Amino acid sequence: MSNELARVVGLSVAPVKGLRLARRELVRLERGGIPGDRRFYLLDDRGRMVNGKHSGALHEIAAELEDDEDVLTLAFPSGHRVSAPVIAGADLQSSYRSDPRPVREIEGPFSAAISEHVGEALRLVVPADASPVVDRGELGAVTLMAAESLGSLAAFAGVELDPRRFRMSIEIEGAGAFAEDGWIGTELHVGEATIRPRGHVGRCIVTSRDPETGVVDVPTLDLLRDLRGGAATTEPLALGVWGEVLIPGEVRVGDPIRRAGDE
Repeated sequence: MSNELARVVGLSVAPVKGLRLARRELVRLERGGIPGDRRFYLLDDRGRMVNGKHSGALHEIAAELEDDEDVLTLAFPSGHRVSAPVIAGADLQSSYRSDPRPVREIEGPFSAAISEHVGEALRLVVPADASPVVDRGELGAVTLMAAESLGSLAAFAGVELDPRRFRMSIEIEGAGAFAEDGWIGTELHVGEATIRPRGHVGRCIVTSRDPETGVVDVPTLDLLRDLRGGAATTEPLALGVWGEVLIPGEVRVGDPIRRAGDE
């Protein structure tokens, strides 16, 4: 259809913030984001949140959350797997991006298995209020990036770039490079849901790590600075946009994206 801006080509979640992304064919967008996405996070021995910037070994761990049974499974590169029901235990106080946040430690085999793999003591926790661990809150509950934008950066770098490196909720194709920059403030129908992009996703050093191995292999921030340093973005070194979910609904790979009012 002529009013179609693009199509969804990828959907991703991370049940544990900082671990490897899990691909999905179907997700449901809620006001707080995708249920189960960034539900848990990790603390170091000082109670500070840690993620993929902290340790490349975290990228090697795959997490799956069975929502119906509330069972978490972690798979390690050695082939070792741990799986157990999610049980919130002792109350703890954490530091999340320098802000205090009450959490509860998840009981079972998870913390020990992650700690052994990474080589330091880490604890798996869930926010005490059960809210998702979304950096920008409900106004930034979903992220979106055009495949052509990634392709432009990859061509500039002279290497292939796995889109999982940028850890986006929704990947789209058909709009053109950096088309998403022009959608900020615009209501978009994505599958059954309606979203409104509100700002650009400024990038950090985690994007320099291979999404499978965690090895630093591409200077993404230097590349973005050279390619996009002069772009009028709401955050520096930006690629993709973040936004809010206005109307919840299901989104599938292959769904169209249309501007609200263009139907």
